Amino acid sequence: MIPDQCIEVQTSPISRPSVPPWFAEVAILARRLATHELLEAFGQHVRLVRGRFGSYEPIDFLVLLLGYAISGERTLSDFFERVEPFGTAFMALFGRKCLPHRSSLSRFLADVDGPCLQAFRTLFEQHSFVAGWTVESIGGLWDRQARRSIVFDVDATRQAARQRALPCDAALPPAKRRLDAICAPGYKGRKRGEVVRTRTTTLQMHTRQWVGTYAGRGNGDYRSELASALQAITTYLTHFALMAEVALVRLDGQYGDAAVMAQIILAGVHFVTRGRGYQLLEHPQIQRVLTHPSPVRVTSRNTGQVIDLFDAGWLALGEDLPEARVIVARHPVPLAKKAVPVGKCVDGWVYELFMCNLESERFLVEDVLDLYHGRGAFGAVLADEDVEENPDRWCSYTESGQELWQIACQWVWNLRLTLGQTVQGGTIREIEWSPPKEASPFFVSAENAPEEYGPWQCAAEFGRATGRFGADAFVLPREWDASLSGWFKPLVERSPSRKYVYPACYLPRLQNGLSALLST
Repeated sequence: MIPDQCIEVQTSPISRPSVPPWFAEVAILARRLATHELLEAFGQHVRLVRGRFGSYEPIDFLVLLLGYAISGERTLSDFFERVEPFGTAFMALFGRKCLPHRSSLSRFLADVDGPCLQAFRTLFEQHSFVAGWTVESIGGLWDRQARRSIVFDVDATRQAARQRALPCDAALPPAKRRLDAICAPGYKGRKRGEVVRTRTTTLQMHTRQWVGTYAGRGNGDYRSELASALQAITTYLTHFALMAEVALVRLDGQYGDAAVMAQIILAGVHFVTRGRGYQLLEHPQIQRVLTHPSPVRVTSRNTGQVIDLFDAGWLALGEDLPEARVIVARHPVPLAKKAVPVGKCVDGWVYELFMCNLESERFLVEDVLDLYHGRGAFGAVLADEDVEENPDRWCSYTESGQELWQIACQWVWNLRLTLGQTVQGGTIREIEWSPPKEASPFFVSAENAPEEYGPWQCAAEFGRATGRFGADAFVLPREWDASLSGWFKPLVERSPSRKYVYPACYLPRLQNGLSALLST
């Protein structure tokens, strides 16, 4: 029943699907790729040799992956259902004719090999984060000596897969699981599942651009993935004519052993990481530092807990290995039994180790701690990525095919950031640290400890006495007379015994006066 007779409703048995809401963004990003000749680069450099290829080329499937990442559809099935009515228009945006079937895309991802994947990764590193950015717009961190650093975060994210139980019977053929090629048992974190796949990501902290992604079965080969990430960071800096020493890499405790830190130092970059070898607390140098009162105390913003910081100086990571700076953080064991502290509990204290190769003149101990805790922003970026694209969802059951899809996701992310920065064109936000102050004195080993003197003390009286020299035993230069009289006159008081006595409150001024005279 229609209450208003002016309204007329017409229906038709012909299906007229609506244009997907993400189609406009596909048109914008396709135009961006065509303008910078990236579509031509896809067709020339990304090649794959396989049988029954038909009329399709790798570029046809690459643009499908880019469109899938832009759409945000939950599955490939949902994406093809939405794009199929507009398949001709979708492919025409990228200069192609026909829309491949979803089964053709699956076969292509299953046949992707190492050279094809590496060619696409090379294009990603050469063009994904360069156009539209300058040396000034990529941001940076300026230390207390006004030296610039570009901060990168390297960490792994995990995707767990659930596998149903299968019957075990000798009469049945051996079971085959589709995810065996890309997953393996490993650390799952807080995710439910039986097998896991690890994806190591590299993020430029200031622009939030992805620099690289590297994946592996189970826990992955984090040493080789770290080497690839360091190479990608060097390539990123080379595009902007910056040296490798400008890079400052933040890592978690997985990379906090001696061999990995030596690998990072030999790559020529700076780093900050959490140490994982707490046997280092038994080192004599660190033990001597911990016997003294803490020179620096900070308060945690999250818990309000007071943390003592100790700069233990530089220690060799091992035989024939470079040195690293060790910082020890200490706080009381929390009273709540449910809270599991990060670190090692010793005699009612929780000790945490932080390792870096940053000079104390550039970064104080509290600066290093704040810099490491800034990795929390990296987790926020990973959470945003899961909402916008979710690159860890399964798109292929082969390692190279799944990694190709993840690189396509990061490319779309970087394209969105580049276009947003171009449209806004605003100035870079600057955040200042606390006012500069002197660095806490570094630890000096007992073998090379300088000769120390006790505090200043007042003599009971001045004058001739047994074992003392009187004033007449010393002759001062004539040019010092005026200076000495100007400094000493207000300091001298007459005691009842007619002896010259220096009150204790005048000792600092007396010390400054003598220092000034000796310096002249």
